Amino acid sequence: MRKEQEYEQILSGYHKGLPDEFEKLKELIELNQFELLEEGFWLVYLMNDAVESFLVFENARMTGTYNKEYEGEIQAFLEEDETGYALIIHQGSSVFTLFFEQLSLEVNLYNYGETGHFWVKGYEYLRQIEYKISILRDKYIYLGEKYCNDVEKKLVVLAKFPPLNYCCYSAVSSKYLVTDGDEWTVTKEAFEMMLILAKEAEDKRMIRALKKYQCSGRIGNAKKIARMLHRNSHKKVVDILTKWIITGASEYENRSFGDEDKKYKEVMLRAEKRQKQLYKEGKDCCILREEPFVYARDSIEFKVYLMVWKKGILNRRVELETYFAEK
Repeated sequence: MRKEQEYEQILSGYHKGLPDEFEKLKELIELNQFELLEEGFWLVYLMNDAVESFLVFENARMTGTYNKEYEGEIQAFLEEDETGYALIIHQGSSVFTLFFEQLSLEVNLYNYGETGHFWVKGYEYLRQIEYKISILRDKYIYLGEKYCNDVEKKLVVLAKFPPLNYCCYSAVSSKYLVTDGDEWTVTKEAFEMMLILAKEAEDKRMIRALKKYQCSGRIGNAKKIARMLHRNSHKKVVDILTKWIITGASEYENRSFGDEDKKYKEVMLRAEKRQKQLYKEGKDCCILREEPFVYARDSIEFKVYLMVWKKGILNRRVELETYFAEK
């Protein structure tokens, strides 16, 4: 009853008899997020490299004016009758109403294993792992485990492993980082997953370090493991984890952009040609791509990165080559 009262304060008119999609609507209202796509009555729910999902107002019409540029607090009121629903949204002094029959969830899952964003310099290959685990965690939390395969369900626990998550290898700069106030807490499931990886890599030193960290939970031990992860001597653990991520993500389709696919394919071919050349020179490298959303185009342009491995005296590092689509 108390939870329902809290929902009522966020979305007036909400009640427990409504479909699950209305709880997702309540979540967006609570975050003051209400972004409608221009193409129709699709409300952005969760958007990242792994998923593009929307709440769809079916057979909808609008009165009033929706301000797509509005940023600030919103108030929402839900009314229901035998013909459907009315959602009244206050954007400051502006008000609009959506009349609709049903609210449904549209989910599109994509292969994120070979995507890459290089927002922070240094140990970029570890930051890519942190980013992919992070978006996997969001998919798991906001959409549920039915949208994750068996490999992903194993990997998602690593979001609570501080030596590898945003505590040590954040993929975004600190000004964009959102923490939960409990960032250095590690879970039993995260330990177990890391031990599986270390045993598969036959890395005895990593296994000992993990067990010591598990016993103490000290931040100092977490930072020590974080340093070990970028050492040449422990690269096998990182490489196995990377393969697991690619395997889990590969069950989903790649994004398609219609007529632009041909242009993007030409960029990939240039990177692949360069990759073959580097292989002949005895250099190891991998291709990652940065791409916009399909259904809600953002500011991201299609790019292809060639991440070339470099072996230092103690640490692994990478150099990046970037390939752009011609305009």
